[in-house]
Amino acid sequence: MIAKLSGRLDETGEDWAIVDVQGVGYLVHCSTKTLAALGEVGEGCTIHTDLQVSENDMRLLGFAESAERDWFRLLTTVQGVGSKVALAILSALSTGEVRDACAGGDAATVARANGVGPKLASRIVNELKDKAGALPVSGAAGAAGVAAPKGAASADAISALENLGFKPAVAAQAVARAVAELGEDAKEGDLIRVALKKAAG
Repeated sequence: MIAKLSGRLDETGEDWAIVDVQGVGYLVHCSTKTLAALGEVGEGCTIHTDLQVSENDMRLLGFAESAERDWFRLLTTVQGVGSKVALAILSALSTGEVRDACAGGDAATVARANGVGPKLASRIVNELKDKAGALPVSGAAGAAGVAAPKGAASADAISALENLGFKPAVAAQAVARAVAELGEDAKEGDLIRVALKKAAG
């Protein structure tokens, strides 16, 4: 399993890049956001990867951040979502936007991606709404502009706030502030208690 590549960006196309790792060129299929994050041809780069093997194909998918790869894997668990559709979604939306759309049942936002019709978008948000809060997001977390804190306790705390009616972006922001106050080793119950105060305030 190839999980990560570090080398020189050799060439790019509409939805792919070739990364030269010590003389071996790896063809990696990417979202437009990942391609933009890789930098200029000839520069050094690091890319997180997922290897997909089928009966007649072997394909390497690339992601600028591990959070994007996690979302790609989750999206492809939905029937009708292959690697091309998942990359199209991650090209059109940030991981924070995908999470917020799934958590809020917002199929219209997901349908903005190329190749995603209303039926498929509805299936995606319905199947992933209960899983959306558990995954970290890369960069900004939707409208809140705060990176979602990592770790099981943080994810559970975000989920708990969402179950209480807080929007995903608000929940992620409140838990992030609670983690900043209590430290990354804080227990779930303490995070929820402090995050509730932050969210209510």
